Amino acid sequence: MESGNGFFPLEDCRLDPQWLIDPKLLFVGPKIGEGAHAKVYEGKYKNQNVAVKVMHKEDNPEEVTKREGRFMREVTLLARVQHKNLVKFMGACKEPRMVVVTELLLGGSLRKYLINMRPRKLEPLVAVSFALDVARAMECLHSHGIIHRDLKPDNLLLSADQRTVKLVDLGLAREETLTEMMTAETGTYRWMAPELYSTVTLRHGEKKHYNHKVDVYSFAIVLWELLHNRLPFEGMSNLQASYAAAVKNFRPSADELPEELALILTSCWHEDPNSRPNFTQIVQMLLQYLSTLSPPERVVPLHAFSSENMVLPPESPGTSSLMAARDEIGDTTKAARDSKGFFCFGQCF
Repeated sequence: MESGNGFFPLEDCRLDPQWLIDPKLLFVGPKIGEGAHAKVYEGKYKNQNVAVKVMHKEDNPEEVTKREGRFMREVTLLARVQHKNLVKFMGACKEPRMVVVTELLLGGSLRKYLINMRPRKLEPLVAVSFALDVARAMECLHSHGIIHRDLKPDNLLLSADQRTVKLVDLGLAREETLTEMMTAETGTYRWMAPELYSTVTLRHGEKKHYNHKVDVYSFAIVLWELLHNRLPFEGMSNLQASYAAAVKNFRPSADELPEELALILTSCWHEDPNSRPNFTQIVQMLLQYLSTLSPPERVVPLHAFSSENMVLPPESPGTSSLMAARDEIGDTTKAARDSKGFFCFGQCF
């Protein structure tokens, strides 16, 4: 049954046959990330470099149901939305394990990129261009009624030439019409909007109503990080940062920034969600500011990243799952031997 905004409720969705992959043609290589809900491997599927996100197995029936719902939501949203700044969805399967397959991005995470540059800052043109990529991805999601809810540098990956940013991991994303049933404290504390918290105790699992403007707040914190190349709320733990933002209305300083950028930041992290701009407005503001900048001699420092440089922290396995490639397979056993460290998915799982 169709929902009021024209979408089918995700709970009613089934895996579309056009997105089903043949597990016999899927090969997995080194693990590159692990989180609470999944492990991420390099992989190969039909001559393409891919990322393979394998959901953890659960024995508890209640947890099995939750994990399947999480898997179906991510697959449904990835298949629904396509954009040059969103990771490309390749397919999925439910047996023998729940798996999401996406494109391979070789530039590493934005978090890793920034850490490798410290203490240097990004050129303003590069920082704002990256922010524009993120804003365009979020504009696309919001235009489809989707809230990401976990926007942060870990969930932003770079292309091989490190000139383009793509948003990944829709595992926590939801349709906006369902927010009244959502749980607060979703995402990562340091980048999360204040309205997601209890203003007194930050009680886990509290139900709160919120809208797409939670992503706008998170974007502001990411933009601040891009401009300063420092961890937001330095010197605070994640919980301390969230408490300071929610209860004391504390924000990182925008004092040293050009007036136009300071205005974007302060409007995006405004305490009142209704006072924050939408991403269409943010894209226009960023484009206007970019028009005032002259390109630097060297836009982005190019680095050769290997798989080990792309390992994501445990809290963020994401669809940032990144994988590899192989020839069409006749004998799957022979193909597994010839795949140089990659093994047939069916044999591994």
